[in-house]
Amino acid sequence: MAGGRDQRFEITAEILLKAYACGIFPMAESAEDKGMFWVDPDERGIIPLDDFHVPRSLAKTIRRGTFEIRVDTAFAAVLDGCAESSPGRPQTWINAEIRSLYLSLFRAGHAHCVEAWRNGHLVGGLYGVSLGAAFFGESMFSRETDASKVSLVHLVNRLRAGGYRLLDTQFLTTHLSRFGAVEIDRERYRALLDAAIAVPARFDIPGFRVDAAQPAGGGKGDSDLQLFSQTS
Repeated sequence: MAGGRDQRFEITAEILLKAYACGIFPMAESAEDKGMFWVDPDERGIIPLDDFHVPRSLAKTIRRGTFEIRVDTAFAAVLDGCAESSPGRPQTWINAEIRSLYLSLFRAGHAHCVEAWRNGHLVGGLYGVSLGAAFFGESMFSRETDASKVSLVHLVNRLRAGGYRLLDTQFLTTHLSRFGAVEIDRERYRALLDAAIAVPARFDIPGFRVDAAQPAGGGKGDSDLQLFSQTS
């Protein structure tokens, strides 16, 4: 991982977008850290949108309609959920400065969230940054089993429908590899990034429904779901 601190100037939402366009993103050491640093990994995690896999057990959860999915209705709450400590993640990299920056991006229409609700409570979700036809996944959280995973499935289908070409996950994890995530080198990533940000895409799609779950054919032992539809 390559990165460096630079607090000599104020970081703005506009500067943050330029950083994403160059292939770098911010992090902090902890929620209590007053500063942040830039990260430019040698190896980058991505989920190829045409090779996304939904495990059969998760497909069953989606078919049952366990969660109500909403989009961009509680961005600050999703940020705070991602900043929560958990048994597997005692510390977070989302500090006050990063929270403020992403709220600014959301107000400007460049950041979005997918939310999983149950019985009127936010129980999971994810957020990220949109630039051209690239979506940069930042973080996700779950307060109930599979909540963030279902949110990811809905995100991928929305990106497919909106014409996106790149879903950046920053790093490759065992969790994400189950969905088809792979690791590529920096040179390959930047070529994909340049091509993606050069073309338009749309996250907010007229007629897009997140409540439709139609099973489609499976592949490589997984069940793929078509979770989006266009209303006439």
